[in-house]
Amino acid sequence: MSEHLHKQHIETGPPPALSPRARAELAERIRDWARELGFQQMGITDVDLGEHRDYLRKWLDAGYHGSMDYMARHGDKRARPEELVPGTCRVLSLRMDYLVADTRPLEVLDSPRRGYIARYTLGRDYHKLMRKRLAQLARRIAEEAGGGHYRAFVDSAPVLERAIAERAGLGWIAKNTMMINSRAGSWFFLGEIYTDLPLPASEPQQSKHCGSCTACLDICPTDAFVGPYQLDARRCISYLTIEHRGSIDPELRPLMGNRIFGCDDCQLVCPWNKFAHPTAEGDFQPRHQLEAPDLVELFLWDEATYLARTEGSALRRIGHERWLRNIAVALGNAPGSAAVIAALRQRRDHPSPLVREHVAWALERHGESRLTASGAESDRGST
Repeated sequence: MSEHLHKQHIETGPPPALSPRARAELAERIRDWARELGFQQMGITDVDLGEHRDYLRKWLDAGYHGSMDYMARHGDKRARPEELVPGTCRVLSLRMDYLVADTRPLEVLDSPRRGYIARYTLGRDYHKLMRKRLAQLARRIAEEAGGGHYRAFVDSAPVLERAIAERAGLGWIAKNTMMINSRAGSWFFLGEIYTDLPLPASEPQQSKHCGSCTACLDICPTDAFVGPYQLDARRCISYLTIEHRGSIDPELRPLMGNRIFGCDDCQLVCPWNKFAHPTAEGDFQPRHQLEAPDLVELFLWDEATYLARTEGSALRRIGHERWLRNIAVALGNAPGSAAVIAALRQRRDHPSPLVREHVAWALERHGESRLTASGAESDRGST
């Protein structure tokens, strides 16, 4: 059996002609292999995502994707797996839990001198870990099945992963647009394997179980939810601190509090998360003592320190410039102190206009005018 592996793409010839019974038995064995690799659940779906395609079109047309141009560029191709990977007739959707015990998220959010980092980033970058595990699973399926094409994805291509997971029976898309599993809450990652192997599809999730609860909608610091199941990413703190590359809207900055990378508020209040279990995955345990970091200390990191202290973490994806931008906003929202003012002043002449803008805003929040921050006022006084 020849195998061609390009990143997460495995080709082993045409899919084998298996009987329905053999396909069902293979699907059960795949579930066992997935558990051995650290996945908590696997479901299988066909490629019919029609209703989700309509939702995606409306969401894009409303401009809720903000500056994530790649989403509009791919259009509703996300909802057509058979176009993304020709020949695909099934998608395997896999869940890996990441909740870490005892990171005290609510305490950190109530401590404005500390920075809040989304809990999923405290350990190793999940993209790397899950890609490797999915590739291992795909190779084993190919070997056992004796053929087929397989391509693994982890939040890295135009894949409508939550719609796929819902169709595969892993849970339902909740009012906060997160995926919820009735036995595991929402603290988990999703990964997919596209294949031309016609495995039996799982029973889709037929209903949503949020009921009349609106806790996630009500808690959002920036009112990013237009309504149930509708997120305006342009107001979402996760988008603003991670995806957005430019200036953060001054109207939203005070609402961000001390959240410097992502936001977990809508998960922290979800009643279903009382069923979430701490992960047994060692790579998801905190790696760099960033569960409750001091904002001033983080802001004074130079780029070399930033790279060293975020090695192997998803925090690396925003780069040092946006790291400083985000922390400047948090320092603007922090209680005033000599240490905060001194740290901000140290960065007010930073080479990046983006950083300078947010530092000036933060200093102004602490009573220091933009003129003073730029040195212009003192220059004027000396004439």
